[in-house]
Amino acid sequence: MEEPQIGAVSRCVKALGPGILFAGAAIGVSHLVQATRAGAVYGLSLIGLVLLAHAMKLPAMLFGPRYAAATGTSLLQGYRRQGTHAIIAFSIITLGTMFTIQAAVTLVTAAIVQGVLIGPVLGLDLPLWVVSAGVLGLCAMLIGVGGFGWLDGVLKVLMGIMAITTFVAAGLALPGLLEQGLPVLPSIPNDAASRAALIAFVVALAGWMPAPLDISVWHSLWTLAREKQTHHAPTRREAGFDFGVGYALCVLLALGFLVLGAAEMHGSDVAPAASSSAFATQLIDLYTASFGAWVRPIIAACAIAVMFSTTLTVLDALPRTIVVLARRFATDELKQDPDRPTRELCRTRGYWAALLIIVGGALWIIAGVGGAGFRSLIDLATTLSFLGTPLLAWFNHRAITGPEIRTADRPGAAMRLWSWAGIVFWAVFAGVYLWTRATG
Repeated sequence: MEEPQIGAVSRCVKALGPGILFAGAAIGVSHLVQATRAGAVYGLSLIGLVLLAHAMKLPAMLFGPRYAAATGTSLLQGYRRQGTHAIIAFSIITLGTMFTIQAAVTLVTAAIVQGVLIGPVLGLDLPLWVVSAGVLGLCAMLIGVGGFGWLDGVLKVLMGIMAITTFVAAGLALPGLLEQGLPVLPSIPNDAASRAALIAFVVALAGWMPAPLDISVWHSLWTLAREKQTHHAPTRREAGFDFGVGYALCVLLALGFLVLGAAEMHGSDVAPAASSSAFATQLIDLYTASFGAWVRPIIAACAIAVMFSTTLTVLDALPRTIVVLARRFATDELKQDPDRPTRELCRTRGYWAALLIIVGGALWIIAGVGGAGFRSLIDLATTLSFLGTPLLAWFNHRAITGPEIRTADRPGAAMRLWSWAGIVFWAVFAGVYLWTRATG
């Protein structure tokens, strides 16, 4: 009886990887920036929103790797089966947000590198677009040299380090925070300007908490890439285990950063900085306040690592998605024969052409926005992602319940109901937001 258990554990370990890439892409702007700002400005009152956003996106995000495990094809094939309209809609969302998404995560990464490394250590004051170009160049080099294998291995180490340090820092800060008796439910401001600011921030926070729903497509592509790497096709249960590990990291780290922001910045004279470099310094100060000055260089390195991992995964995911998306307009995606060698996508010319276009567009945005406008850039990217959430959630639901999915691989009644609840929730949420914007 022992050998089957060992075999099951071994298979789960083989499948583990895409979920960590998912966490690496998610735990970046939404956590380091948005969750920290939520705690700093609103204390603990937005904890419920953070948990609700994770709960309402979970089914749609889970359906990405489950579809890949069940069919051997990406979620984009599931969209193609629904009709050209689904592919066109996803293309519009992707093309409308990809430059802003890449620019947002790269700008935060560059700001941290400039604020804690290049400025204090090297004594240089480089423009953020120059630092951003260096970050993107290094990411492209790692992808080109190591491919998916390096991406998978590096992310597991970086996520482990950041998770441990954040959990310890939040744990040290939480007792003092609880003594303050901060409310855990938000209060609606009386004046119109404050209400508008709260609504705008809630939308921005939910838009990328834990990540834009495009990531479900990325996750399905990473699941197939992991299958090529290990020559092991994950089962529905193994894909679910891999997803669960990554999603749990997202939830716990979001709460950790919110607690740190509330403990160290809420109610103090320190407000979240509007410029990216200044906010990066504040972020490192949160950990220093919990551990002491000795930990500053360690936390600085971890912060750089986690944001670099986000930039790296997004820079891989976007061209990977664009290449497969372009193919789906022309042909169906056939399940690959595991005995037939195939080139990894990051070894193709189409992938690198898309990557160069994305890098150019992101740098153009960063050069135009600069450090002072980084908060507006973050809010724009997260809001655009938020508005596309209900549509993509509906596409994912239709894909995982499509006729190509075996009955055993389809979600049960409870999960289908949960999925519908998420679709309705995000549709109503988006409608309320658009109505408030229209009525002023």
